[in-house]
Amino acid sequence: MKSHRIEDLKVWSKSMTLVKEVYLVTAELPNEEKFGLLSQIRRCAVSIPSNIAEGAGRNNKNEFYQFLGIAFGSTYELQTQLQLLIDLNFISENKVVPLKALLAEIQKMIYSLKTSLKL
Repeated sequence: MKSHRIEDLKVWSKSMTLVKEVYLVTAELPNEEKFGLLSQIRRCAVSIPSNIAEGAGRNNKNEFYQFLGIAFGSTYELQTQLQLLIDLNFISENKVVPLKALLAEIQKMIYSLKTSLKL
């Protein structure tokens, strides 16, 4: 298997958009969360396109599949953290809902890509 051009992967592009949106929304978090939830959410969001990219750069579809699995897990971690923002009243739900919708789309795309690699 040859490596993929990450720029050609729609799931990578959407994940990059998600990271930018997460950074914008979390900029509103209180300063005392700078090293807590803020840092965790941003690192988690960044790990999604990063793992997609690392897997795409591998020359083995099994490794790509494995890195997609890691990215997929990070989407669920991020989903949990976004819900915490709402539950802790750090950010209004109407600001988080679009992020969760984009995240759900990315989850479906990763799942589909993983399925296509197993065939």
